[in-house]
Parts: sequence; structure tokens; C-alpha cells
Amino acid sequence: MYHPTTRALTVLELLQTHGRLSGSELALRIGVDGRTLRRYISRLEDIGIPITAERGRYGAYMLIAGFKLPPMMFNNDEALALSVGLLAARSMGLANGIAAIESAQAKLERVMPSRVKAQPRALSATVSLDLALGVPIGDGNTLAILSGAAHARHRVHMRYLTPQNIASARDFDAYGLAWRAGRWYVIGWCHLRRALRSFRLDRMQDVRALDIAFERPKNFDAAAHLNFSIATVPRAFVVEVLLHTDLQTAVAEMNTSIGLFDVCDDGVLLRARTDSIDWFARQLASLPCNFDVRSPPELRAAVHAHAKRLLALSAR
Repeated sequence: MYHPTTRALTVLELLQTHGRLSGSELALRIGVDGRTLRRYISRLEDIGIPITAERGRYGAYMLIAGFKLPPMMFNNDEALALSVGLLAARSMGLANGIAAIESAQAKLERVMPSRVKAQPRALSATVSLDLALGVPIGDGNTLAILSGAAHARHRVHMRYLTPQNIASARDFDAYGLAWRAGRWYVIGWCHLRRALRSFRLDRMQDVRALDIAFERPKNFDAAAHLNFSIATVPRAFVVEVLLHTDLQTAVAEMNTSIGLFDVCDDGVLLRARTDSIDWFARQLASLPCNFDVRSPPELRAAVHAHAKRLLALSAR
């Protein structure tokens, strides 16, 4: 059976092809009665298609003179989704991002019915998204090449710069990409290190796809692995804190990037690493739940010092 939307679009196609058709002829061609045809006409009008109807014995339906169907049509919800996506893209570090976004916005508005196109303009002029400012990707094609290679499961070759600007060439199987804290990352298997690795796209150069296929682990979660790898980076202090709350609250208050959360009988056990004990103490002090610092002793002292400071400030 044909979906009603398919039949409505068939009506539009017939009117574009023939210019003018009577209601009875249209209904006959798509296999419906006159009342159903009028519902399809109303549906087309609701999405901005200008249809006129001549009344009387020899009446007919036709498109307004000069109207040409644009290559794309969007309803209000689709226009909203596209507009919010373009706003988010402004902060995600794409090369030449502003120019590309403005061009995409203009093209979308050009093909939208006048009733719908006001919404993207309003969003662009009045809405701000609180996203971390993205670090620009050096080569605008890097994201496209890596996402395409990950989807097709084709290995890539690249040069990668360390924070000390030391370059190394390597082959890499891209399992997936993630955007975190203003930076783009690609996660996958590094053939140089023979291990799972995460790389920042702004440090990648000369990325090109190779005609070599690979198998991606089933149900691989790029964002989850990125959070895990960042949380377990070797640092000066190993932290273990028991949070007297549930897992959902703990993750919402501290974010998964701070460490690893394990549910236990007394609450949630947080294992983390940090180079700044004072910073970690401030994070714990902001929690709405009770907690026990199991290790290291330096963290207990830092929490105590922070509490004394807050008490002194409140007494002023």
C-alpha cells in the first residue's frame, strides 16, 4: 500500500508535469476518491506548495504560475533541526567554518517555503549555544576523510604531531570520531604503536585513505572509549573516593571524563588520576552528596584546607 505522503507527492508531480488537471482526473490517476484528494491537496498547501483551484464544472487544480518545486522541502521540525545543527557547527572548529555555515544557511533558506524560512533566521539571530570554542582543524578535509574511512572501514595513512611538534608517520584504522571539550578526536587502532589510540584532528597532517580494509570491533563506542582513555592517563596522584549517592547523580555532577565510576554497596566508588590535588578537592567540595576520601592522604588534607578557607570566608 502507498503511504499518504507518497500519494500527496504524486499529486504534486502530476501537477508539475501537466500544469492543470481536474479533481476527478487527479483522483482517478492516484486511485482515491475526491474527499481524500482534497486532504492531499491540503497537506501540500500546509508545507508551502501554492496550489490554486478553479471552481465549477470545468474546474481544475494547478500550481501558481512560475512556481518551481525546489530540490528540497522542509517542514518546521526539519528546519529547526537543521538550524540548531548549523548553530552548533559554528563552535566545532571546522576549517572555514563560518563561511561554510553562512553558505549552507543561505542555500537552505533559498529552497524553503517563505512560511518556514523565517524560523532559521530567527534562531540564527537570537539563539546562542553554550559550547566550548572549538580548536580549528588544520585541513578542512581531515574530518571528511576520517569519517568516510571509518564508515567504509578503510585504513588511513597520516602524519601526527606531538605537543612538542615531533612528527611521525603511521597507518591507522579509524573506528569512530568524537568531539569533546572543544576538540575533535579519532579513535582506533594505531599500527605504529600496535594499540588502541586516540588522536586529535588538529594535530593530524596529510591524511589519506588507503585501499586496505579492516574490521571494527562490534558495538564500538568512540565517545565512551575517549572518556575512558582521558580518565586513565597517568598523572601524579591516584585518587579513590567513595561517593554516597547513586551512579546517575555521580556522573551528572562530575562527568565521566574525571574518572571511572563503579557501583558498590555503600554508593559509588570513584577512581581517578590528577596532577592537582587542590583542583580535585574543589570538585569534591561542590558535590551535593557526602563522600569519603580513601586515598591519597594529600587529598584529605586539601579537602580540609579548602573547608577551612570556606569557613573563614563565610565568617567575614
